[in-house]
Amino acid sequence: MKKLYVVGLGPGGREYMTGEARAALEDSELLCGYTVYIDLIRADYPDKEILTTPMTQEIERCRMAVEAAEGGKTVAMVCSGDAGVYGMAGLIYEVAGENSPVEIVIVPGITAALSGAAVLGAPLVHDFAVISLSDLLTPWETIEKRLRAAGEADFSLCLYNPSSKKRADYLKRACDILLESRNPENACGWVKNIGREGQEYKVMTLAELREEQVDMFTTVFIGNSSTKFLGGKLVTPRGYERKMK
Repeated sequence: MKKLYVVGLGPGGREYMTGEARAALEDSELLCGYTVYIDLIRADYPDKEILTTPMTQEIERCRMAVEAAEGGKTVAMVCSGDAGVYGMAGLIYEVAGENSPVEIVIVPGITAALSGAAVLGAPLVHDFAVISLSDLLTPWETIEKRLRAAGEADFSLCLYNPSSKKRADYLKRACDILLESRNPENACGWVKNIGREGQEYKVMTLAELREEQVDMFTTVFIGNSSTKFLGGKLVTPRGYERKMK
């Protein structure tokens, strides 16, 4: 049967890829993806046919992948992190449509919320929410509503796409919304270039986070009211401490 894999690569390094992801890439004749993500794996698969498109051409990229699979090639559409978390999994299904002859196989990967949390310690041990601050596809009014609701519900938060040249103040705006319901001393942190060369991280309070300059390669973590600093890392208790008394 004609097959199209949608593969989550994880943060980028080969050591972060699952065995299923590596097997899917090996099985594929054609590797498709955003240029930056293809570059993460290009050297490992020098004999594979490559198809890339720049940012903002997601629909075209998915359409070409589906057409190649319908034409008989085994195709892998690659995404960073997990293909189903701000990735191409949903769009591939939409482009393929109801009666496509292609078997679509979603291959999970380690998303930034998980790989970044591991760098910072254990900020997501209890209930948490993941929100993207990019308003390219989601209106800012909707993002603001979700931030306010998550802040009031005392979720730990993971923020994707926290800032860009066109959205330089979005993280500050998000922090201002959260400060409506959160203590300024609320424990926070960020990780940049997770699992890649130049990885760095920093922990701070919510008030300090408001003044931080971050970019699209940074993932931001905001703890809940119980999150604390331990040994230079973030730890969100789940409640086990009550059993220790």
